[in-house]
Amino acid sequence: MFWPVPMYLPLLVSAVLALVAPWVGRRMPPRAGAWAMVCAAVVAAGTWATELAILAFTAVGQVPLVAEQGPWSVRALAAEDPVSRKTAAVCAGVVLLVVVSLTAASWRRGRALVDAWRECRHIAAGGDLAVVDDPVPAAFAVLGMPGRVVVSSGMLRLLDGPERHALLAHERAHLRHRHHLFSLVLHLTAAVDPLLRPLERAGAFAVERWADEEAGAVTGDRRLVARAIARAALASGRPKQAALSATGGPVPRRVQALLAPPLRRPDMMVAAFVVLMLACCASLAVTAHDTERLFEAAMHAHTTAARLHTR
Repeated sequence: MFWPVPMYLPLLVSAVLALVAPWVGRRMPPRAGAWAMVCAAVVAAGTWATELAILAFTAVGQVPLVAEQGPWSVRALAAEDPVSRKTAAVCAGVVLLVVVSLTAASWRRGRALVDAWRECRHIAAGGDLAVVDDPVPAAFAVLGMPGRVVVSSGMLRLLDGPERHALLAHERAHLRHRHHLFSLVLHLTAAVDPLLRPLERAGAFAVERWADEEAGAVTGDRRLVARAIARAALASGRPKQAALSATGGPVPRRVQALLAPPLRRPDMMVAAFVVLMLACCASLAVTAHDTERLFEAAMHAHTTAARLHTR
């Protein structure tokens, strides 16, 4: 007998992981928190999408044309299937929406990255730094081969020497650690599972905080970094979608974090992340195994019926 509770358990565990991860991640050091939240987002989104596909296939498998490809018995599958056809149909519809949402999000974000790269590749650069003659204060990092830090003349005039050093250290940290990829993964997983949108925001904040702390380590003065990003944010507009900027995210919270002592990594929170992610994977493995047994039983019933028919 195949019971419905284990069938739906991965959805429950992935929802718990999606809801708990932002709260836990914000209480970890930025680097560890960013990695933990990206891993949690991938596991939660993967569990969510795979479980929906499994539930949907229990109904798809009862379509005679599909059953013939198995082959398995439609009657035996329907008799043992713990998922109602209506529920499976809803899951199939959600899977279709997930595919459409992921495709659209990938297209939009990919196009934004390419547009930003094309816009900046012709700017004369000295190493990884490109200065544009623009009175509007702006500074951001653009992923590419190689990546570039783009800063306007207005931003350079706004900040003094040490503040400019802190700002550039922040932007270079984005390039060095490939923070654009962190943001991309978080954005796409949130497109797969809407419950991950708070995690996407928390992860984006952790990425900016990671760059803040890197700049603090480079300059040796976290208060200087706080002053630099505060002044830059007051004078700057909204950064480009595909660019990472020192003026991105909730700047007052970032300044407050820089003025406070650095966070220490809480081992219990790391353990909680690991346990929840392992629970997602384990529950999905159990569901996949039960589903496999369900179809094996239907295949056995089909084979038995065929033998009796040939006698």
